[in-house]
Amino acid sequence: MTVNDTLKDAEQKMRGAVSVTQDELASIRTGRANPKLLERIHVDYYGTQVPLLQLASNSVPEPRLLVIQPFDRNAIGSIEKAILSSDLGLTPSNDGNVIRLSFPPLTEERRRELIKMAKDRAEEGRVSVRNVRRHSKETLERLEREHAISEDDLRRSEKEVQHLTDRYVAEIDEKLEHKERELREV
Repeated sequence: MTVNDTLKDAEQKMRGAVSVTQDELASIRTGRANPKLLERIHVDYYGTQVPLLQLASNSVPEPRLLVIQPFDRNAIGSIEKAILSSDLGLTPSNDGNVIRLSFPPLTEERRRELIKMAKDRAEEGRVSVRNVRRHSKETLERLEREHAISEDDLRRSEKEVQHLTDRYVAEIDEKLEHKERELREV
């Protein structure tokens, strides 16, 4: 393991942490219909857990309505059950062919809860980035102890890792700010 390998690995893992955080934030529902909300839902389809998006197509005909069209009509009951047991807080309705999810306007209290949830998920992302920094720093210090790099290289590398950390934490903060604006929108 060299300094460059350590830095590349750290950057890749930090980028991954930001990506996961972005997906987590996208899964928090706002007052608008968003097909991304369905990505985490798994349906018990003939005894197997299958992602909902593999069992049905979806569309957003109106800003507050999400329509799910199952490929197999027999799966409608299972899809409804999966949506009800999810953390979306929505009640599906079906007409035998499609499932409709109507998104009610958010109350002020629910907005505050969702903002708090978004902040928690963003903090988890920041912690992940900081953990990558800690592991990278430990690797660099081990290289210095083994005399693979000099003390100056160690200090320079630690500064670079800190720079990466600051950059990715700022990116998470930016995504959180965007999500908060979206949640506060009436």
